[in-house]
Amino acid sequence: MGGEMTVQWFPGHMAKARRMVSENVKLVDAVCEVIDARVPRSSRNPEIDALAAGKPRLIILNRVDGADPAVTRLWSAYFRKNGAQVLETDCKSGKGTAAFTGAVRELLKDKLAAYAAKGQTGRTLRVMVLGIPNVGKSSFINRVARRRAAEASDRPGVTRGKQWINVGGGVELLDTPGLLWPKFDDKAVGENLAFTGAVRDEILDTETLGARLCERLRDLYPKSLTDRFGIEDPQGMEGFEILEKCARRRGFLISGGETDTERMAKVLLDEFRGGRLGRMTLDGPPEV
Repeated sequence: MGGEMTVQWFPGHMAKARRMVSENVKLVDAVCEVIDARVPRSSRNPEIDALAAGKPRLIILNRVDGADPAVTRLWSAYFRKNGAQVLETDCKSGKGTAAFTGAVRELLKDKLAAYAAKGQTGRTLRVMVLGIPNVGKSSFINRVARRRAAEASDRPGVTRGKQWINVGGGVELLDTPGLLWPKFDDKAVGENLAFTGAVRDEILDTETLGARLCERLRDLYPKSLTDRFGIEDPQGMEGFEILEKCARRRGFLISGGETDTERMAKVLLDEFRGGRLGRMTLDGPPEV
């Protein structure tokens, strides 16, 4: 596929999902947007601001246990500065999810006060949960609901239908299908989503993707390459050269002593996704 990547990823069910969101957003009091704390900028659908139609917003920074804690703090500050409530969660351990209904009630305290003034104290708050595929949205809903309420999968695009889920505390959630946008104009966004598995690996060349991840680690977390693969001073190396050195270190060789860079790229992506390279965030906030 060469050195450049243009990622276009918009199957038919994405257009259907977008219609479903725009038709149902009027039914809810707030929008909860789940993003991946390892790639907060890349895992935000730029269309959600328009689709959410000015509703109060709760940002769920999910998978914080795999993200760089210092950068997560910067992102939380950025979102709060821009008017959103923020909840930092990790759905594998359940960290942060118990605070969800309280965060919703805080976000909508003015609406609750208005209801109370009219004597409508028991009214249910309805929240639409949005997010791109594979940010852990279904796992988050299941943690909040304390049961298997949404179908969770590590395959992009599994949640398809519309379902309301009562999570207690006077809050109901509307789960929605994972929603990508038609084209990634920024190459780094497409790459980041491929690194985390939000878009299918098959649509990208694995070796190129692995080399790109090596370059990202070289620039942001060079110590991870030294600690995990014994690559001393990766600065100045091209991504493919780093990938080859990693393959040689792991003994991934094919006939004639050549390195099996495709196998190495797959292992590198698996180790990144599994958190075995350390806690890292590939996107920094625009400002704080």
